[in-house]
Amino acid sequence: MTVISILENTIKTNLENIRPPEHMRDQLDIGYSFINNVLILFEIRPSFIDKDKILNIEFAKTRYFKSKEIWKIYWKRANDNWDPYKIEEVSNIDAFFKIIKEDKYGCFLG
Repeated sequence: MTVISILENTIKTNLENIRPPEHMRDQLDIGYSFINNVLILFEIRPSFIDKDKILNIEFAKTRYFKSKEIWKIYWKRANDNWDPYKIEEVSNIDAFFKIIKEDKYGCFLG
């Protein structure tokens, strides 16, 4: 198994722990993209204006810096800018998801 597939499995496992209950997922779910060492989490929900239109609303991002072996954490402001999160970096992807789930400052899920 390659490092990428191990990481992808870790992401999927952690994502399951923050997704809404299955019966709600047609109204709100959480997805991700992972490209070039950048992981972005986003809400998947119908538009309030057009229920047939599905929106992907980004809310959390982390980027892996191989030279430092750290993941830097960012949150998306209302003005669409990514700002560093108060806890700016972690050493592994599990710690990133723990911060997202706890959301102490109300930047991600709440």
